[in-house]
Amino acid sequence: MATSRSVPRWVILLIDLALCGVALTGAYQLRFNFSVPAQEVDLLLPVLPWFFGVRLLSFVLAGTHRGMVRHTGTDDAKRLFLTVLGGSLVFVLLNLARYHLLASVYFLPFSVIIIDFMATAILLIASRIAVKLLYLRARGSGKDTVRVVIYGAGEAGLITKRTLDREGSARYKVEAFVDDDARKAGKRLEGVLISGTDQLGRMLADGTVDQVIIAIQQPDPEYRRRVVDACMAARVQVLSIPPVSDWINGQLSSGQIREVRIEDLLGRPVIRLDDAEVRARFAGRRVLVTGAAGSIGSEIVRQLIGLGATHVVMLDVAESALYDLEMELLGRGLRGFVPCVGDVRDAAFVEALFVRERPEVVFHAAAYKHVPLMEAQPHQAIRTNVEGTRIVAGASVKHGVAEFVLISTDKAVNPTSVMGASKRAAEVLVQSLAQGHAGTRFITTRFGNVLGSNGSVIPLFRRQIAQGGPVTVTHPEVTRFFMTIPEACRLVLEAATMGKGGEIYVFDMGAPVRIADLADRMIRLSGKEPGRDIEVRYTGLRPGEKLYEELLATQEDTLPTHHPRILIGKVRDLEPGHTQRVMHALAEAAARGDDAGCVRALKDLIPEYRSQNSVYATFDTPVGGPDGRQG
Repeated sequence: MATSRSVPRWVILLIDLALCGVALTGAYQLRFNFSVPAQEVDLLLPVLPWFFGVRLLSFVLAGTHRGMVRHTGTDDAKRLFLTVLGGSLVFVLLNLARYHLLASVYFLPFSVIIIDFMATAILLIASRIAVKLLYLRARGSGKDTVRVVIYGAGEAGLITKRTLDREGSARYKVEAFVDDDARKAGKRLEGVLISGTDQLGRMLADGTVDQVIIAIQQPDPEYRRRVVDACMAARVQVLSIPPVSDWINGQLSSGQIREVRIEDLLGRPVIRLDDAEVRARFAGRRVLVTGAAGSIGSEIVRQLIGLGATHVVMLDVAESALYDLEMELLGRGLRGFVPCVGDVRDAAFVEALFVRERPEVVFHAAAYKHVPLMEAQPHQAIRTNVEGTRIVAGASVKHGVAEFVLISTDKAVNPTSVMGASKRAAEVLVQSLAQGHAGTRFITTRFGNVLGSNGSVIPLFRRQIAQGGPVTVTHPEVTRFFMTIPEACRLVLEAATMGKGGEIYVFDMGAPVRIADLADRMIRLSGKEPGRDIEVRYTGLRPGEKLYEELLATQEDTLPTHHPRILIGKVRDLEPGHTQRVMHALAEAAARGDDAGCVRALKDLIPEYRSQNSVYATFDTPVGGPDGRQG
């Protein structure tokens, strides 16, 4: 049997025909109890050319000789089985034709045909498997053995094992499967024992396992965390396979098996929304998304197109990022979107855009979000986060937009930074518009950090680890909320669907995460040891940063909605006259680049704004209890 590409295909055909001859000989021996009568031999010899001719023709037509024997798989075995079966059925037809139409003699005894069919199928398939095993053994000789445990004994786990079996860069040995399904425990998958997940710790304890590969397409987050924790405790590398949609031509390759990402561990079960209701709200509508090239804006665009929005205008000032988004959508065969480069701070441009595109719904995600940068340039934060919101919201009212959705942040709650205060000012602005303009429903959504967003801490840590450290953490006790980008955007769309106008929707962000713990886990996931291989360096809180974020201010309360992950924040009532005067002063200070004037106006508008680690802390005046906040 050939294992090299240099062996001609006709050689494989000859070997297969020889095996057919062996099978036929064995069938006769078994049929006549190893004593074949001379009469049967005399009857067989004239039909042998027909026998081999049928087998040869069936092999050529099925192309069984064209496969790479050393990579024989399930499909190849099935093709061989069906080819042999087809040839044997032809023998049955020849039997009937010869007996009834010609010489009243069978072509071959029926019992021989049956035995020959089984023997030929077994020989051909077994010979190919034997060649494959010899080839894999030869490839693995001289290489270090990598001992692997696969988490997941389903289809994805089986595909992962087969991928490792044919990998040439290392010699992999799958020691065991582990699975959450107790019914699979004790069974075997391709000869490998399946154990319960609770046995993983014992397997890792003796130090013989080199890798654990998570091979479940949608693993339960809690089980996945347990697996990763057990691997990190035993200092065993943990990897995972990508989603099926990312496989190359539907095939998993060993190069796609990657390290587990911290995003996988912080994520929660997929949110289930009423897609029918959300789709009914946005299908067929014209939508404008500002900040469309950003992490949140781009995902809102993707989900809106998926929900059937007819016309999605993607507005962003970042030309390159917007072009990348356009190419991505076109590459996926999507249509119905219009990229538009422009600045939300340009009132004339925004007015012309609304006249031309006639949006029915606006998602306003355009904002400056980096706390230290905005602390250094408050007037820029006001011009974009407040004035940009005023311009887009004003155009929405003027042109009869049905819904305006502001994307806000948890940093707007009890703000300690210019960025957070500017976003709270944008919320106040939207609230005031909601009170005076019944034609447009104004809705605010507020949530914390999103995993993997541009400029977030996780990509920063990943780059620092790749460079060998140090990993910089501002403070040992700093905590943050985290949510996946798709999760956040689905909740934004749900909130926009349920909103009546004037609400601030607050999302359940789950438990806060210590950034120091995040850094520790990311270092360990990379196979390094914190403090030994990678230094963790504490740099101190940056201007405007606080130790922990809040989703509701102390004077706020919440009301439930029909979705358990979405609450309505009850904020204090606004005094319209005072709000308008301060907003005007804020806009004037920003226009003339007066940073101090901007901060003073923000503190007048937002009494709970108390600067943290900032030059503007001297502007604070006690307004309430011992902590300087309103009670």
